[in-house]
Amino acid sequence: MIKYLFITVVLLTMISCGGSDSSSSGESNDDWSIDTQYVQGGGPGKDGIPSLERPSFVSIDEASYMFADDLVVVIKVDDQIKVYPHKVLDWHEVVNDNLAGEDYVLSYCPLTGSAMAWDIDNKTGTTDFGVSGILYNSNLILYDRATDSNWPQMLMISAKGSKKGSGVNQRAVFETRWEVLTAMYPEALVVDNNTGFSRNYQDYPYGSFRTSNSLLFNVNNQGDARLHPKQRVLGVKVGTSAKAYNISAFAGDIEIINDTINSKEMVIIGSQNDRLSAAFERQVSDGTVLEFTAEFNQLPIVMSDNEGNMWDINGVAISGDREGENLSLPFTYAAYWYAWAAFFPDTTVYE
Repeated sequence: MIKYLFITVVLLTMISCGGSDSSSSGESNDDWSIDTQYVQGGGPGKDGIPSLERPSFVSIDEASYMFADDLVVVIKVDDQIKVYPHKVLDWHEVVNDNLAGEDYVLSYCPLTGSAMAWDIDNKTGTTDFGVSGILYNSNLILYDRATDSNWPQMLMISAKGSKKGSGVNQRAVFETRWEVLTAMYPEALVVDNNTGFSRNYQDYPYGSFRTSNSLLFNVNNQGDARLHPKQRVLGVKVGTSAKAYNISAFAGDIEIINDTINSKEMVIIGSQNDRLSAAFERQVSDGTVLEFTAEFNQLPIVMSDNEGNMWDINGVAISGDREGENLSLPFTYAAYWYAWAAFFPDTTVYE
């Protein structure tokens, strides 16, 4: 029942407000650095979708609400791992958290299928983030509680308020299936489903949205039919160039693609069966450009390089002369195809 009430609220808001934008709220379009025709009210207002504030975690064995094919977002700092299930993030979208003494905000937009984390630092200011209730290209806009500035998630930059123009330091995360994660990191901690909110985390709140061709909100470049609208892709952007990798087109086991985007050397990691994807720069700190090869049945290790080093899914060298080194993270995340194409309409699809 909650699911259908939520959808009704969203649709009624679209009809009654016409997909409310900055003009209808009395604000000048000049207040935004983005195209306001795609800035719309999302239904519930500001904080109508409650963020999670440093939630409680349980062990994998205690997370009885999880199932093998559930998608999760994983973040690792040093030897500590935290896991954020999609089924929880569908209802909360923003999590203010820390790990190994490092503060970050992790966000997931269920309408665009995009998950990412960024640091709380001098770029964002010392603050927590919440759900603004506004969308851009159907994508979550976060707001920071210190300045009330608006941050479109998939742009990773503030588009309105005193922080307008400020970017973020993105933090490496990856997505995979629960069954894969538990085998990979059995010591990981998982968000406790006793969050303090009355939500049915087994119930997806958007009906058939994940598989249908239809959208709830208007977006730029709507109808780019190169892929199914809800196909999950790994997007990578370098300067003005963007490329999308169809996650369902990766090999069943680990596939490694040594690629170049806008003259920047990249390594793309993917697995169709594990629904796993990640991207890193191939040039390391001493200027060497590495060439990578897939490693099988060794998760979290996914690849080796031409020097003999072994690397994990987080872009960290696990063994070899470069042990402990980190590959640099480009602008990258997984999202639904329609959403990536809306934000970056000139994107190339990897064949």
